[in-house]
Amino acid sequence: MAASDAPTVTSDSVDPAPRRRVSARVGGISESATLAVDAKAKALKAAGRPVIGFGAGEPDFPTPAPIVEAAAAACAEARNHRYTPAAGLPELREAVAAKTARDTGYQVKASQVLITNGGKQAVYQAFATIVDPGDEVLLPAPYWTTYPEAIGLAGGVAVEVPSDETTGYLVTVEQLEAARTPRTKALLFCSPSNPTGAVYSREQVEAIGRWAVEHGIWVITDEIYEHLTYDGVEAVSMPVVVPEVADTCIVVNGVAKTYAMTGWRVGWLIGPEDVIKAAANYQSHLTSNVCNVAQRAALAAVSGPLDAVADMRAAFDRRRQTIVKLLSEIPGVNCPTPQGAFYVYPSVKGLLGKEIRGVRANTSVELAALVLEHAEVAVVPGEAFGTPGYFRLSYALGDDDLVTGVTRMAELLREAE
Repeated sequence: MAASDAPTVTSDSVDPAPRRRVSARVGGISESATLAVDAKAKALKAAGRPVIGFGAGEPDFPTPAPIVEAAAAACAEARNHRYTPAAGLPELREAVAAKTARDTGYQVKASQVLITNGGKQAVYQAFATIVDPGDEVLLPAPYWTTYPEAIGLAGGVAVEVPSDETTGYLVTVEQLEAARTPRTKALLFCSPSNPTGAVYSREQVEAIGRWAVEHGIWVITDEIYEHLTYDGVEAVSMPVVVPEVADTCIVVNGVAKTYAMTGWRVGWLIGPEDVIKAAANYQSHLTSNVCNVAQRAALAAVSGPLDAVADMRAAFDRRRQTIVKLLSEIPGVNCPTPQGAFYVYPSVKGLLGKEIRGVRANTSVELAALVLEHAEVAVVPGEAFGTPGYFRLSYALGDDDLVTGVTRMAELLREAE
C-alpha cells in the first residue's frame, strides 16, 4: 500500500484517557464512620466475639407500641399502596407543624414542612437547596460525620470552627465572625450536639442567631435531639428566640431519636416556603414520597403523647451519669458531662503515645483499634468528627452492657505506661 493510501490518524481516532469508573464527586465520599464501627462490631459479635458496641447513635428501646400498631393498620389500607405527594402526606405535614409549635413554640404552616427519608436526607437536601458551588458553610467541630459530606456533595466548602472540652464544645460569635468571609453562605448549628452532647444556652443561641441575621447568613439547625436534655437544661429553637432569622433558617428534625424509630426513616425540613417548594421539587425526582406506612407511623408518633420519650430520657440520664463516672476514673481520660443527646465525648489525649500491650497508639484511630482488639469494645475515634484525640461513645445501650464495656476498656487503658 502506497504511503498516500495509509489511513489518516486524527485526534478523534486516538484512544481517550481512561475514564473514571466512579465519579470524583461520589468517589470522594467517606463511609460513615459511626455506621462502619457499628457494622464491624456486629460482624465480630456474629463471629462469636463478645464485642460491646458504643458506636451507633441508636436507642436500644423498641418503637412504642401505638406507633407500631398504626403502621400495621396502615399496611392494610389500599391508599397506602400507591404514590402519594412527594412532599409528604398532607396530614403528616400538618401534624409536624402542630408538633413543632407544641414542642418548641415555633409557629409554621404545613406548606413550610417537607417530609424526607430520614434526617440524613433532610440534611443533604437542605444544603443542596441553598448552597451553590464554592459557597462556604461554617461547621463547628466536633461535628456529625455526615455534615461535611453533605456540604461537599452540594458543591460547598466546609469551614471548620473548632471547639474543645475547655469551652464545653461550644463555639462563640467571635469565632464564627473570625471564620466568616465574603463566600460564607450558611452556618450548620446543632444543639443538643452529636457527637458531644453539648447544649447551647438561650443567650448563646440568641447571640448566634442575631449575628447570622446581621450578616445575611443562612442557618441550618439540626434539632433531632430536642427532647433529650438533662439537669433542667432546655434546648432552644433559634427561630423562636430570634424570629428575624426565620426567613433564612432551615430546621432539620425527625422521629428517629425521640421515638426510637431509627429504622423507620422519616425526617423533615422546616423552612421558608420558597425553599421548601424548591426542595420538594428536587425530592420529586430524587425519591418521590417517603414510604407511606412509615409516614403513617410517624403521624401517630408526632400526634401522640411524649410519655415514652420521658421514660427513655430517664434511662439515658441514668446511663449518662454512670458512663461519665466510669470514664472519669480512667487515668489520661477527661470526660465532660454532656447536657443533651446520648453521647459522651471524652478526650483521650493523655493516653496517646503510651505503650499498651506492646503497642504505642499515637492517634485516637490507633487507640480505638487497640481497644477493639484487646478489650472487645467498639468506639468511634475523634478523627471521624473532625477532632483527633477523642472518643465518642453512645450510651444508648443497655445498662449492663454499658458497665461491662467501659469496665473492660478501663482495665486495658490502665495498662498504659
